[in-house]
Amino acid sequence: MNKSIFLFTIGLVISACTLTPKDDIQVTSDIDPKINFSGYKTYEWLGSLGMFNDPAGKWKAVDFDMDSEIAILIDRELGKRGIEESMADADLLVMYLAGIDMEALQAKTDPQTQLKTIQNVPQGGLVIALIDARSGFVIWVGTATAQIRNLPSEQVQQRLDYAVTQMIKQIPKSK
Repeated sequence: MNKSIFLFTIGLVISACTLTPKDDIQVTSDIDPKINFSGYKTYEWLGSLGMFNDPAGKWKAVDFDMDSEIAILIDRELGKRGIEESMADADLLVMYLAGIDMEALQAKTDPQTQLKTIQNVPQGGLVIALIDARSGFVIWVGTATAQIRNLPSEQVQQRLDYAVTQMIKQIPKSK
């Protein structure tokens, strides 16, 4: 996997997972097959980016700092994988992109007429990338996508927790 695959993945996923039940959250990951994760013990934050498309003002704001919440969840889950945060000489750089597109369109089939129509189906997603600090190459990318609905903040937090946990579980454990 290389940087262009990562940029392509980011281009496809514009959004933050927020619905109930959790089975609508689609989680995938891609890993560089040549990488031995047992050599990665530490990480440093490279950054985060949020993208938001809501020109009609349909999104109901949550009452927590979503950026901080996602970072805390990633920190927790990486720790479970044996990868700890370090401020100096980290093995990995971590970044994520979260976004919401309230104007997303999707083809849907009317169950009565079996005709396909285009409908507004707000979408959300989260992309987490791990980058080898020495080479600068992306070695793992996880994505989570879901349809968006305005939910109470507690449910949004639960869905983010679920998405991050399921994504990070796909990283091979360090030994």
